[in-house]
Amino acid sequence: MNMNEGFMKSMHKVMALLRNGNPTEATDAIQRALRGEEIDDVVNEAAAEVHAAPMPAPAAKAFKRAPAPAQTEVEDRGHFTTHSYANAAGMRDYRLYVPAGYRNEPLPLVVMLHGCTQDANDFAAGTQMNALAERHNCIVVYPIQPQHANPSKCWNWFKPDDQESGKGEPSLIAGITRDVMAGHRVDPDRVYIAGLSAGGAMAAIMIRAYPELYAAAGVHSGLADRTAHDLPSALAAMRGGKGRGAKARRAAMPDTPKRPLIVFHGDADQTVNPSNAMDVVRGFNADTTPGHAPESQAGRRSCTVKRLKSERGVDAELWTIHGASHAWAGGSARGTYTDPAGPDASAEMMRFFLAHPRTH
Repeated sequence: MNMNEGFMKSMHKVMALLRNGNPTEATDAIQRALRGEEIDDVVNEAAAEVHAAPMPAPAAKAFKRAPAPAQTEVEDRGHFTTHSYANAAGMRDYRLYVPAGYRNEPLPLVVMLHGCTQDANDFAAGTQMNALAERHNCIVVYPIQPQHANPSKCWNWFKPDDQESGKGEPSLIAGITRDVMAGHRVDPDRVYIAGLSAGGAMAAIMIRAYPELYAAAGVHSGLADRTAHDLPSALAAMRGGKGRGAKARRAAMPDTPKRPLIVFHGDADQTVNPSNAMDVVRGFNADTTPGHAPESQAGRRSCTVKRLKSERGVDAELWTIHGASHAWAGGSARGTYTDPAGPDASAEMMRFFLAHPRTH
């Protein structure tokens, strides 16, 4: 997509903020540019260089960070501990939740990738995935993107070196997954991955790059794999366009999904355009069955659910949440970027995951 002159001018100002200004100022400027608004010429002095995709806009009033949850609230009844993993690509910490009912029997494992500006405790509190792990007897792991890898703590989903199996951040996330599997009894056919925003985009990369490791993926408010190759193309994709060269790269990839996907996206999302959700489920074209979420699951927002299949019979679900912004549907206000009024994305992901063990 060719970006217009006004947008490019805005991006020059954003880059100046990123070099010299405040990260919060840069975040606000990026979001205003994505909405097509003008950016003031005033550039504040003070911030770090960014190598990341744009971070979410400052949360709307309903989505502001709640007071930090008490440790018992985050941990629920099981064990929530911190670990580290390192390989040639670097080192990442991760938080591991093991349910109270774990008795060394093989359990499902869910890998949760947080969004920009978040961390593992925040994401666990917002998604309430640990409580679901207690209910369904699952292990949950939360890899942590540190600020030194990305000033906004975004996963670098748009960098070519972070989009391939065995390289960069995908190798670290896969390594963390295998580290947990080595230390606990995990059912290798029930290993799943999910994420929000930049984490959702990375989850889409992981399920394509590691189909031998993950049985299914959940992408919430994210983007399709290989949608971008640098910051300008990431911005273009987030606006709903296609970055230069993206069409050719995507055309070279076969639209033959190997693993099931469940996708959530708000149709009022101004951070990642809702059109990206359709890109995530490309290749799932046959036997489309539209429907609506049951009233008991729909909360105060209505949503449309499309159940899809690929030509090879791989399942997918696309949940379009009407009136929802850039936030985890049905999440708790104890975490950032959550929308308690939405359907329960965590519960629906868990349902979908457990119904789709890996087939060989």
